[in-house]
Amino acid sequence: MNTTSRLLLASAAALPAFLAGCASPYAGVSQPAGAPVVQMRPDERGAVAGTGIESQDMVTVTDRMARSILAIPQIARAQVPPSVVLEPVVNNTRFPINKDIFLTRIRTQLNRSAAGQVSFLDREMMRTLERERELKRTGQVTASADPRGPSEFGGADYFLTGKLDGMTTRTSAGTSDYVLYSFRLTDARTSRIVWEDTAEIKKQGLEDAAYR
Repeated sequence: MNTTSRLLLASAAALPAFLAGCASPYAGVSQPAGAPVVQMRPDERGAVAGTGIESQDMVTVTDRMARSILAIPQIARAQVPPSVVLEPVVNNTRFPINKDIFLTRIRTQLNRSAAGQVSFLDREMMRTLERERELKRTGQVTASADPRGPSEFGGADYFLTGKLDGMTTRTSAGTSDYVLYSFRLTDARTSRIVWEDTAEIKKQGLEDAAYR
């Protein structure tokens, strides 16, 4: 066997080892088995659930509150759509949830279906609005929609807020949670509560869940 033949045979023998060394470090690693992601409706209770506040509770409660607000005379019979300001929701439950999502959904439900019966003042944008008003007053920018100049910010007729209160019971048999959802509409001039409604939800289960 000549020298060239011996070199070819040696190269062929070394090729499998070389390819094995260059293989991906993830070769042979399988994906962990588990249930696939399932898309669900927000008002639907899924298999991953606990005894606390969940999306279906939020949908049920906010839909009820929006309908209830529209039914009161101060809103239904108002000659001019009243202006409402949202105040932060108080969370007295043990669940560290995004509590203000309740008022956000009530507001969007009313804006979508109230047909101009009520309007909301955007107090979250106050700094931006004040800066824009000052730019208009000094002539640095113009308002094409209002040639008369910058308008004053509207005042609130009502304040809408809510509170979440909870009570928990734990035994060797499992966990039980009761949550009271209460919302109220307060007259900005007289401080009288012109509307108030509640919803109650109680759940129990063998295992608790972590909420974020």
